[in-house]
Amino acid sequence: MKIKTVEQVVSPMQPHFVGDGFRVHNFIPSVKGLSMQRMDPFILMDYNSKFFFPPADKPRGVGVHPHKGFETVTIAYQGKVAHHDSSGGGGVIGQGDIQWMTAASGVLHKEYHEEEWSKQGGDFQMVQLWVNLPKKDKESTPKYQAIKHSDIKCYQLEGKQGEVRVIAGEYKGVLGTASTFTPIHMFNAKLKKEGTTDFTFPANYNTALLVIEGSITINDNTKAPTNHFVLMANDGEKFKIKATDDALVLVLSGHPINEPIAAQGPFVMNTKAELQQAFHDFNSGKYGYLED
Repeated sequence: MKIKTVEQVVSPMQPHFVGDGFRVHNFIPSVKGLSMQRMDPFILMDYNSKFFFPPADKPRGVGVHPHKGFETVTIAYQGKVAHHDSSGGGGVIGQGDIQWMTAASGVLHKEYHEEEWSKQGGDFQMVQLWVNLPKKDKESTPKYQAIKHSDIKCYQLEGKQGEVRVIAGEYKGVLGTASTFTPIHMFNAKLKKEGTTDFTFPANYNTALLVIEGSITINDNTKAPTNHFVLMANDGEKFKIKATDDALVLVLSGHPINEPIAAQGPFVMNTKAELQQAFHDFNSGKYGYLED
């Protein structure tokens, strides 16, 4: 089995705010070659690295806005977020929880810091991913998966080196909790210092790592510190990581959909004509109603 090598290690860009509640570094798409096509089916990644929000009486966040043609996946590492959407989905996610919203044919949604957490303030750290949908599924019915930390299945590494929590896909026989439209692997690997583990994905799968905590070495020769993104090359199947400090790493690998991508604002379709229709449907009220 051929080794999958590191294509590049990407340092975080200058952060910007999405609404007033999410201070994010944008990794996908970015100016460093991480286009939607390069990382397909992962077509956006905003990373809210650890940031302290002071107490607030009015929860910070993002008001009502539409999405169509893809899925949003929010992974909570610290803090709490409340979500509501026009298809009836919603809830609160906290540390270790996942919110997986399939926008598909179109929804309105909003997301804010959870009210009681907002009053206390604290460290906030989350990842939001956009996962593309194939053309045949872009008009499917919206849905919402609320995935609690306690429901995410876990693979324990030998010798108490750590664990791999399987959000989606499969790791060494452990199946993920989330349902997906295309083959996707999404793990949180938590390693003790000096802990090691390996991953095996098909060579053509687009694969990346995000170092949430600590630091790691990939294949014994490439270092990646906290808050850095690691793009793996499509040249092999197997690679390993070693924690040089206690580490938490988001691992992503997915089969590329390999369809045209037409993206504008909150919509991701296959053609410009479909984008125009998406805007028309939104302006016509076809995504339902949601109070801000």
